[in-house]
Amino acid sequence: MLKFVANGPGQTGRIRRADRRPAWALFFPLAALHAALAVPLSLAGMLGWLPWLTGLATPSAHGRELLFGFALAVMAGYLLGPLPPRRLALLAGLWLVGRVGGLVGYPAWPLLLADAAFALLLALWVVPRFLAAKKWRNRLLSPLLGLLCLLAVASLASRSAFPGLLSPLLHQGVLWLLLLMAFMGGRVIAPAVNGHLMARDRVAGAGVQPRIEAVLIGLLGAAGLLAIWPMLWPLAGVVLALAGAVILVRLWRWSPWMLRDRLDLLGLLLGYAWLGVGALLVAGDLLAGGSPAGRLHAITVGALGTLASGIMLRQAILRAKGRLGEERWLPLLAVLFTLAAGLRLALPLAGLPALWGAASIWSLAWLLVAWHMVHWRRRGAAVATAPSTST
Repeated sequence: MLKFVANGPGQTGRIRRADRRPAWALFFPLAALHAALAVPLSLAGMLGWLPWLTGLATPSAHGRELLFGFALAVMAGYLLGPLPPRRLALLAGLWLVGRVGGLVGYPAWPLLLADAAFALLLALWVVPRFLAAKKWRNRLLSPLLGLLCLLAVASLASRSAFPGLLSPLLHQGVLWLLLLMAFMGGRVIAPAVNGHLMARDRVAGAGVQPRIEAVLIGLLGAAGLLAIWPMLWPLAGVVLALAGAVILVRLWRWSPWMLRDRLDLLGLLLGYAWLGVGALLVAGDLLAGGSPAGRLHAITVGALGTLASGIMLRQAILRAKGRLGEERWLPLLAVLFTLAAGLRLALPLAGLPALWGAASIWSLAWLLVAWHMVHWRRRGAAVATAPSTST
C-alpha cells in the first residue's frame, strides 16, 4: 500500500511505503469478541460451573474486566489512530496477555504487569495529543483519559493486595466513563445529525451545544469527585441527577423526531438516552446512601454497549465508503443492548433467568458487531487497494 507525499517547491516526487496501521481495525474486533465471551464466562464462573475460571468468579472481577479490559480496548481503537505495526502489535499483545490474566486470576506477575503496561502505554500515547487543544473542553480529555488508565492500574493493585478497594475504584471508573461518553458521544452525534439535516432539509440542527456541554462537564466532574467519600453520596446524587436531566435536555434539542429516516442515528441517540437514565438511576442510589452497583449497568450495558457498538461500526462503514442510512441492522443492535440492560436492571426481582437472558442478548449483540466489523474492515481494505479510475 503506497502513500503519496505532497511535493514542495524544488522537491522531486517521492513515494514512500505506508508504515502505519489503523488501531481501530485491530482493537475494535478484539474488543467485540472479548465483550461477547467475557460476560457468559463470568456468569458461569460466579455460578461455580467453571471452577478453573477464578479470575471472573466475583462481581468485582467481572466489572473490572469489562470496564478496564473491554472499554479501554475501545478507547485504544478510537483514539490511537494509525500506528507502526510493531507498536500496534506490542499494545495488542499486552492487552491479550492481560485478558488471559483476567480469566485465570493473575497467577503470575507477568500477566498483571502486562495489563498494567497496556494501560500506561495507552495513556502515554493518547493523553499528550489533547494537551495542545485550544478549547478547555477539548483539553479536558487529557486528564480524563489519564485518570481512567490510572484507575485501571490501581484496580489491578487493589485486586491483588487490597480487594476491599476494588468495588469503590470500579464505581469511580464508571462515573468518569460516563463523563467521557457524554463528551465524546456528543462529538459524534452532533455533526452526524447536523450533516443529515443539512443534506436533507438545508437546516442546521442544534449542534454540539457548547454551553450545555460545559455544564455537563462541570456537573459530572463534581459528581465523580463527591462520590469518593460515602458521607457526600447524597450531595453527589443531587449533582448527578442534575447531570442526567441536562443529558436528556441535550438529547431533546437534537430533535430525534426529525430523524425517523435515519435509524442508525436514532440508535446512537438511544445510547445517549441511556447515559441520562443511568445517571438518574445511580443518583437515586447515592441519594439513598446505598451502593450503586446494580444500577450502574444502565451505563455499562445500555449506554456503553449501544454507543460503543454504534461508533465502532460507524467508523468501519464510513472508511469502506458504505452508506450508514442503508444499514437496517444497526438499530437492531441498539434494541438488543436496550433489552440486555432492561433485563439486567430487573434483578433481583426477575431472578436468574433474567440474568442469563441479559448475558445472552449482550453476547449475541457483540458477536454481530464482531462479524460486521470484520466484514467492513475487509471491504475497506478492498476499497483502499482498488485502482483509482480518475485521470
